[in-house]
Amino acid sequence: MTKLQGRVALVTGAGRGIGREIALKLAGDGARVVINDIDREVLEETAALVKKAGSQAAIVDGDVTAKGFAETFVGTAMEKFNGLDIIVNNAGYSWDTVIQKATDEQFDAMLDIHVRAPFRILRAAADPIRDMAKKEQAAGKTHNRKVVNIASIAALFGNAGQVGYASGKSALFGMTKTLAKEWGRYQVNVNCVAFGLIQTRMTEEFTDKPFDHSIGEKSVKMGVPAGFQDTLTKMIPLGRAGTPQDAANAVYLFCIPESDYISGEVLLASGGLVL
Repeated sequence: MTKLQGRVALVTGAGRGIGREIALKLAGDGARVVINDIDREVLEETAALVKKAGSQAAIVDGDVTAKGFAETFVGTAMEKFNGLDIIVNNAGYSWDTVIQKATDEQFDAMLDIHVRAPFRILRAAADPIRDMAKKEQAAGKTHNRKVVNIASIAALFGNAGQVGYASGKSALFGMTKTLAKEWGRYQVNVNCVAFGLIQTRMTEEFTDKPFDHSIGEKSVKMGVPAGFQDTLTKMIPLGRAGTPQDAANAVYLFCIPESDYISGEVLLASGGLVL
């Protein structure tokens, strides 16, 4: 029997990178997953990999910041799999610039994706979680559910050029600690994982100019200057950047029964890097 057998997990931003690896890690341990991405094509690739791993996936493509998305996302879990056990708020991206060049649109976008979207998803999940917990308690059963919010070491220590990204990610700390107190009576563990240097398209090196990536209708420049990874890697005690699999493993720790008495915590998955 796998540790997550019979569990239902929601993972945003699961089309590629860290989100895909989180979905596959949970599915490989028995969870059925409801996965989201703004790009349906890559989302379908993830769903195929979940099926190959021996589990089931329900697809909810679309922008997590759109009105009504959260209700659809949570509703899909209840309708397709009749349950809701794990929520991983992973969707996000950086839209970087120094503060004097930052626009309201850029700053608001960072708050929308990293704060408002997780808030709406958790708010939409509140009623079904409360209803299920009350029935379990009445039957004398204990069933821990898990919420894992994804942050960054930029939220803890700051990072030049990322005032919006760092602000949005740091807000998740307060959300995590507050929900841990509100939902403890329903046996919900709410924790946060803050990543360091993880090898994704956000940290891909460029030699001339940043890469243009489409985020819905927006074109966002991503990547880091050539040599940046080598410089930062020298500061990492473990001596290497993290992989998406490393990131997924950290999230997994907060999803398994061994973490049933851990809540309201922020875990750094950074190889020991402290900026």
